[in-house]
Amino acid sequence: MAKILLLGSGELGKEFVIAAQRIGQTIIAVDSYENAPAMQVAHAFEVINMLDGSELDRIVAKHQPDFIVPEIEAIRTERFYDYEQQGITVVPSAKAANFTMNRKAIRDLAAKELELKTANYSYATSAEELQKAVAEVGIPCVVKPLMSSSGKGQSTIKSEEDIAKAWSYAVEGSRGDVVEVIVEAFIKFNSEITLLTVTQNNNPTLFCAPIGHRQERGDYQESWQPAHVSQKDILEAQEMARKVTEALGGAGLFGVEFFLTDEGVYFSELSPRPHDTGMVTLAGTQNFNEFELHLRAILSLPISEITLEKAGASAVILASENSNNPTFTGIESVASLPKTDFRIFGKPTSRPYRRMGVVLASDSLETPIEQIVGRAKKTATLVKVNS
Repeated sequence: MAKILLLGSGELGKEFVIAAQRIGQTIIAVDSYENAPAMQVAHAFEVINMLDGSELDRIVAKHQPDFIVPEIEAIRTERFYDYEQQGITVVPSAKAANFTMNRKAIRDLAAKELELKTANYSYATSAEELQKAVAEVGIPCVVKPLMSSSGKGQSTIKSEEDIAKAWSYAVEGSRGDVVEVIVEAFIKFNSEITLLTVTQNNNPTLFCAPIGHRQERGDYQESWQPAHVSQKDILEAQEMARKVTEALGGAGLFGVEFFLTDEGVYFSELSPRPHDTGMVTLAGTQNFNEFELHLRAILSLPISEITLEKAGASAVILASENSNNPTFTGIESVASLPKTDFRIFGKPTSRPYRRMGVVLASDSLETPIEQIVGRAKKTATLVKVNS
């Protein structure tokens, strides 16, 4: 059986480890703090700063993994090319990890090389450059650090007065040692979707049913599957997802995000791993959830098809205070409801807006998806995170 080094041990990593444990794989979970969610279910763990290349080299040499599976952005990803040369499989590939950990690389690949439809954009490495970039792109616009996750450092500029504040916020939310931002023209979109795309080593690329989601502060609040998308838009999104994942190479599950507009589909972002909005698949919406799909693709286990089994929604459980020992109330109320489930991630500390768990709701494919989303949102309010 394979030995997998998981770099990043949050809630997505935890579900991936559970999927791997079920089919007998060995997992070493890595993060910058002890008792991270995935560490609680892994065979072993390491606590290191993953932006320190020598520390990464040390644990790779120590554990000699068959696979390296990144779960977060803040990693010295350029080391991955060396690990590939040593015969270790980087998931999905060293190229994919390097390109997608940096918004500049993935956006230039999508817009310039592959000529996918994206928002107009520019880059800035200082507050002065940001001023020029905003003038070029126009107001309103969105500012994001090139390296960040979960919406950290992301803001919308609605007037010139917002520019200095947006720069400070982006620098504060940036990960790694790259202080550079992307400025994107604001797209008037009708909805956003995630298209979970599974690339396989010896089999065709597969797509999950589209997942709709709503964001606040750059982070998802609810997601639902299937999302309402026209056949024309689905085919356009699938074609874009196929092009960009093929260009990045390797096998695994990608979360490819799109804006749906009156003018068609716009490529937004891509994650080379299970996506937070894809937690809705834990509601049993598919024959395999996104973590099982990622694992099977990595291990070259053939996936003949992905079938939509029922409609579902997820809604996040957020903390409102700082705590070194968070506790939960309201779980019994959630557990008593039909066609409802929940996950508590086991994060050892909480802070305002930190995602501590998720509520899952499901029903038949005939049930209006809005009804299931409403139920998930209402149910999530029953759970309180206490300090």
